[in-house]
Amino acid sequence: MELKGKKVVILVEEMYNEYEYWYPYYRLKEAGADVTVVGSGSSETYKSKSGLQANVDTSADRVSAADYDGIVIPGGYAPDHMRRYPSMVKLVQDFFKAGKVVAAICHAGWMLASAEIVQGKTVTCFFSIKDDLIHAGGNYVDQEVVVDGNLITSRKPDDLPAFMKAVIAGLQGGSG
Repeated sequence: MELKGKKVVILVEEMYNEYEYWYPYYRLKEAGADVTVVGSGSSETYKSKSGLQANVDTSADRVSAADYDGIVIPGGYAPDHMRRYPSMVKLVQDFFKAGKVVAAICHAGWMLASAEIVQGKTVTCFFSIKDDLIHAGGNYVDQEVVVDGNLITSRKPDDLPAFMKAVIAGLQGGSG
């Protein structure tokens, strides 16, 4: 129970990648974290790319980064939907500005770019959106996981074991 007492938000929206959502969700619970699933407010359930449903606990406009230790943003095409909601983008910004863990995998880099938090940061992401992160001022590297301060990024589902080790280490390190 290495994360007992820690509270973590996982964002979800339509077309999320089921591996990048469910693996962190259960790994964080297994480690003892209290996990809150946060959506945009447009629905109470969202479907993954393959149709798997995820239920939300609340919406982004009803939570505060001050009440949590970190945030995990899964990929898929969900981040493109997430960034259409100012409350979701602001939540990511708030976590980052507070020095709390902000973890993004695969296409979740889109949310980092929209939140304007990659300037000067070393990051990774799914290769097809690397230009978006470079244009947002990030230093892109092709590695399974990159930790730059409180920002943790990974490229794809195959990187999930390394990604979650880094997320758990970041949460244990008092980020938040």
